[in-house]
Amino acid sequence: MLLSIDVGNSETVFGLFDSDDLLEHWRVGTDTRRTADEWAVVLRGLIDGSSLNDPSEVDGIAMCCSVPSVQHEMRDMFRRHFGDLPAVIVEPGVKTGVPIRMDNPKEVGSDRIINALAASHLYGGPSVVVDFGTATTFDAVSSKGEYVGGAIAPGIDISVDALSRRGAQLHMVEIVRPRSAIAKNTTEALRSGIVFGFAGQVDGIVDRMVAELTDNPDDVTVVATGGLAGTVVSECETVDVHEPWLTLTGLRLVFERNAG
Repeated sequence: MLLSIDVGNSETVFGLFDSDDLLEHWRVGTDTRRTADEWAVVLRGLIDGSSLNDPSEVDGIAMCCSVPSVQHEMRDMFRRHFGDLPAVIVEPGVKTGVPIRMDNPKEVGSDRIINALAASHLYGGPSVVVDFGTATTFDAVSSKGEYVGGAIAPGIDISVDALSRRGAQLHMVEIVRPRSAIAKNTTEALRSGIVFGFAGQVDGIVDRMVAELTDNPDDVTVVATGGLAGTVVSECETVDVHEPWLTLTGLRLVFERNAG
């Protein structure tokens, strides 16, 4: 049984794999103040409350992390609370099988490389991965499974929060599909701008990336993932498939290549 951990700036996702099957998954807030012991309590509580008959069946851990301070505590947690388990932390030196065609490969977040690996494994190449997280990231994968570059835009939550802070008569709203693009009140107007605006942004950037990847757009699979994907993915014309657990799948593949 493999425990996969995807630590993002806003949320941390845990998943339990039995071979290729994702049996359990949990999403908690990423708190940079949590200590290694506190992370261990959170994790053991999730596992104990799951359908797993025996927590001791977990026999490996794979993690990617976008927050250095949390990675330090996670590494300490593995050592002190799960010291007998092999743990793979995606960082320089770990085999991913994804060639990185960037000016400085070390600049690319480990989660983006893991997503590229998973997309290539599941759908072949070329592909574009759109990850709706704290930032909305766009990652291009060649037909050979190479990470060839991407784009970064402000995420949905960041944009909504900034708008409510800077607009005196604007407020936070639940992000759901508006009834129409032409809104009749401020709440619906905000929802229209957020949902349809981000969908238009995704389609515009994806179209440009696809045109640069290949002469035949039908060859490219566009994969959406991330905690906020469900908010706008149904309004995006370019997205082919929604894979909520793409990063967890990529971590499973990396573990198999390094410790499996």
